[in-house]
Amino acid sequence: MYSEDDLQSAVGAGAISAEAADALRAHVASSRPAPMADEENIRLVTSFNDIFVGIACLLVIFSGLYAGGASDQRWWAGGLLIAIASWLMAEMFTRKRRMALPSIIVLVSFVVGLGLFSGALAANALPPHAETQYYYVQEQRHTWQLMQRYPWEDAVIALSAAIAAGIGAVLHWLRFRVAITIAAGTGALVLLLLSALAWATGEPLKANPVLAPAAFACGLAVFAFAMRWDLSDRERRTQRADIAFWLHLLAAPLIAHSLFYWLGVLDGNDVTPAHAAGVLATYAVFALVALLVDRRALLVSALIYVLASLNGLLRNAGAIEMNLAISTLFVGVALLALSVFWAPLRRTFLKLTPASWQARLPAAA
Repeated sequence: MYSEDDLQSAVGAGAISAEAADALRAHVASSRPAPMADEENIRLVTSFNDIFVGIACLLVIFSGLYAGGASDQRWWAGGLLIAIASWLMAEMFTRKRRMALPSIIVLVSFVVGLGLFSGALAANALPPHAETQYYYVQEQRHTWQLMQRYPWEDAVIALSAAIAAGIGAVLHWLRFRVAITIAAGTGALVLLLLSALAWATGEPLKANPVLAPAAFACGLAVFAFAMRWDLSDRERRTQRADIAFWLHLLAAPLIAHSLFYWLGVLDGNDVTPAHAAGVLATYAVFALVALLVDRRALLVSALIYVLASLNGLLRNAGAIEMNLAISTLFVGVALLALSVFWAPLRRTFLKLTPASWQARLPAAA
């Protein structure tokens, strides 16, 4: 099985002509029920060997994390071991063998390992302090010591992790050019901005009033960045389409988390029918945007919030034993129906958009 990247590489090497490659693309497109762009092809697995090597990479990563982080004070060592092992594995399975799934795994582990390394060092430099807490038993006052950090210290730890992860993503991209690296670096930049805001405000992370709107703004910015990559490759034949896919996968939870937080379904309160209606309406807007730009990744990233809200609503209604099964069945049937009618729905929806949009967005099946 040959991918679009393999076809372009063959043209570049002179193995086949550009005209022959275009003729092959046209033949494959004519035999498909939907255009290549509409199928949203992402290179994840090329053979079972990808899965086999991916499992082996995960085992190596886990062993490095456990060996270095066996002590609470040595998580930085675990992060460093993961980063070194991931880079070495990338040299073999990404640069030489161009394997899809292992490349994604070792990229994520490399960036996370560097973030863990830097964040753990900052955490060791900023140890928690003892804060006296009071409680009463039979009108007698008792005290106990709670070990915790100041809000600005938590922000500095996240800030240091974001800086290291961002630098690692840039270095990895310059060396290996894996599509998901752009999304990893963008995620590190988002974490850097949110950490800087948390440090500047000095509020606890969970109660910081500026983080939700900031995350929402970052989500919109990431979505716009993803659309820039998407619009540069309307037919989705190059790596730019893969880069856009991972960016959409990052943008959706940033937007969804903020919206559902404002709807009041993430703060532990009971989920009411009004809350559930708001969640479903928000997800319907996500579905419309996904149809417009032809990106199912937007729906997948926000799916967990819909499941959580429906599960909470059914739990409050008294369906304790069946709430999870009913909510997953409802969402699953809805997504299956959307998948079956994706092409006609998108074709109808595109007809309602301006002609300039239709000329730039992927063609409907």
